[in-house]
Amino acid sequence: MSRTGTSIGRIVYSAIAAGSFAIAQPALAQEFVARIGHLESAQQSRHIALEKVAAAVKEQTGGEVEFQIFPQGQLGDQRQMTEGVQLGTLEATVSPAAFLGGFNPVVSILDIPYLMPSDPAKAEALREGPFGRALLASFDQRGVVGVAFWPNGFKDFTSNKPLPDLAAFADQKFRVMDSKILIEQFNALGASAIALSFGELYTSLQTGVVDGQENPLDTIQRMKFNEVQKYLVISEHGAMEDVVLFNPMWWDSLPQEYQDIITKAFEDEVPDLTAHKQAAIATALEEIEKSPIEVRVASQEERDAMRNAMYPLARAAYEKTAGDEGAAMIALYEAETAE
Repeated sequence: MSRTGTSIGRIVYSAIAAGSFAIAQPALAQEFVARIGHLESAQQSRHIALEKVAAAVKEQTGGEVEFQIFPQGQLGDQRQMTEGVQLGTLEATVSPAAFLGGFNPVVSILDIPYLMPSDPAKAEALREGPFGRALLASFDQRGVVGVAFWPNGFKDFTSNKPLPDLAAFADQKFRVMDSKILIEQFNALGASAIALSFGELYTSLQTGVVDGQENPLDTIQRMKFNEVQKYLVISEHGAMEDVVLFNPMWWDSLPQEYQDIITKAFEDEVPDLTAHKQAAIATALEEIEKSPIEVRVASQEERDAMRNAMYPLARAAYEKTAGDEGAAMIALYEAETAE
């Protein structure tokens, strides 16, 4: 997916150069510098992939485009970084889509369980196809430019009460992010959903405020949730997708050629990013299995039953939240996945 725009920096330079022959030679090299902020650590998949994209973009633009990567919330929390990109105080951010629902309700479609295929090739086809392009375009009227989606794993369930089958979710209490879609996901299973901040989750699991939670395996292991949970079901029910967002003034200052290079660099990194994430999840699972927690892999039949139960209510909650835009996005998604 490419974006058009004028090279403001080059136009300004050309005007100056035309009026004066005394400009020093170093000014002939136009540079475009973008600070990119995100929340993960420098050891995690997102940051490692961003460093590779930065190197590729710098090489392919002859050093004219430079990305400076700031991990682990160095430039603020995700809301602050998103607003910074919108206002122009920050050039770019890579944000979990789940954190952007209040900013762009349309992207909350990604909260719907079992929306994204677990097969990496099928998921990438959906990102790069009409659905993915339309979802990125929904950011245009929100004052930012959506350049790409990046996969960041899938969520699984844990609890301190047994989860042998779908019926076992009834009457259990699960922590969720503050999302009506995720609340309906658990309502569909007969469970209660309680919105809590991530920072409260470990203690809430430990003290029984909630019975369980949902997160990717590497997050479960890193945050040591497996130490205060007894049961884990690998369900891969919720896709964790990242959105690459740029400030529109900075983006439009780039030549079209550079916009294309940047967009392609983000898209080309997806296979390596997916592989790195899968390796991190495999390592996390090895560590989790060393703890007393009981691990079970949900069968395809069980996953299909979960989707059939959760998708309709989550879909309805999304359409209510995102209005006509959301209904159009759902229609596009269902038409594309039905083919």
